[in-house]
Amino acid sequence: MESEKMKYVLGIEGSANKIGIAVIDFDGNIISNPRRTYITPPGTGFLPKETADHHRANVIPLLKESLAMANISMKDIRLICYTKGPGMAGPLSVGAIVARTLSLMFDIPIVGVNHCIAHIEMGRLATKLDNPVVLYVSGSNSQVIAFVEGKYRIFGETIDIAVGNCLDRFARILNLSNDPAPGYNIEQMAKKGKKFIPLPYLVKGMDMSYSGLLSYCEDLVYLSPTLSKQIEDEIEASTKKIAVDDLLQKRESPEPNGNGQQTNDVIQDDDDENENQEEDELNRRKRKKRTNIKNKNIKDFDYTKEDLCYSLQETIFCMLTEVTERALSHVGSNSVIIVGGVGCNLRLQEIMQTMLDERKGILGAMDERYCIDNGAMIAYTGLLMHKMGFADSIETSTYTQSFRTDEVDVNWR
Repeated sequence: MESEKMKYVLGIEGSANKIGIAVIDFDGNIISNPRRTYITPPGTGFLPKETADHHRANVIPLLKESLAMANISMKDIRLICYTKGPGMAGPLSVGAIVARTLSLMFDIPIVGVNHCIAHIEMGRLATKLDNPVVLYVSGSNSQVIAFVEGKYRIFGETIDIAVGNCLDRFARILNLSNDPAPGYNIEQMAKKGKKFIPLPYLVKGMDMSYSGLLSYCEDLVYLSPTLSKQIEDEIEASTKKIAVDDLLQKRESPEPNGNGQQTNDVIQDDDDENENQEEDELNRRKRKKRTNIKNKNIKDFDYTKEDLCYSLQETIFCMLTEVTERALSHVGSNSVIIVGGVGCNLRLQEIMQTMLDERKGILGAMDERYCIDNGAMIAYTGLLMHKMGFADSIETSTYTQSFRTDEVDVNWR
């Protein structure tokens, strides 16, 4: 008779700029969990179409890699789980199509998983905390959550943009690298900050707002001639580097003439094309000059990128901690887990730990292996659903950009 450990689950995650495919066994042990990230040039974000192209190019090699790491084949898989939503439509479609295809090819049951709940269940698994208040902070979500009466209930959330989106967009304003992630690079710069700049603190009941805070920080950059000029120069320099790199890549694999040699005409065309591309890229990445700055009381003074990153982090993380503490009091819990990509931030963990120390509480924090989007969290949550009898058909194994955390009946708890 086949044991539980000999049965395996495949999990596919691809809701944003990361594509991950994991293998776990039916006891929930993670066997393999590789992922790949779509990284764009500094000062830019990732768009759905280009991100989906990245996922399509990487999903099959990643599938083979994950199976090889687990030392199994598709014949050993007994369940396929994929991200149903929320997320970006293009990237989500890649995971859903691959999951459906594999399900049909190998006659394997399929389960669509809520991305947010997968983060929570991975947090509970990794931290061994059974009933914590959950702070879910990522590029697309900022929610304070607790389990009540069979569902994960949202006690507070952002009313505009998410924490991760705020950090990512501010990183673009400062022209910071997206490698390995904009939020990570803000965290590293914040460690060098020496001056705290008072910023808008926007907590409204149990909800939070970040768009006004982001606009205020952008105004600080525009109203500092020194800092603004520094960033403009960096944008121009990095844009030229991108254009040169593209040209060198083309010249490494030129189109040959009839004799197998690249002609001078082609080289000249490449140079002209490179100049045009450089100009277009620079125009695209130049920050628009804002004429509607409302914060006229802001004066130029001696602050740096590092000071701004430090001040933004401190303000955002204190807002999150305040709302989380009120949720703890409301549900009578003494433990918190932080999930989602922003949850890797050590300063956020430190501020939350300080609050919990005063309440004699427990913090469950994770590193980038499980905080950041990954296939294992999808596989594990899908397994929990499967063991409670849930299954999708090919017809219902769709995807959706909008899929609320509190829409799912959590019958495995």
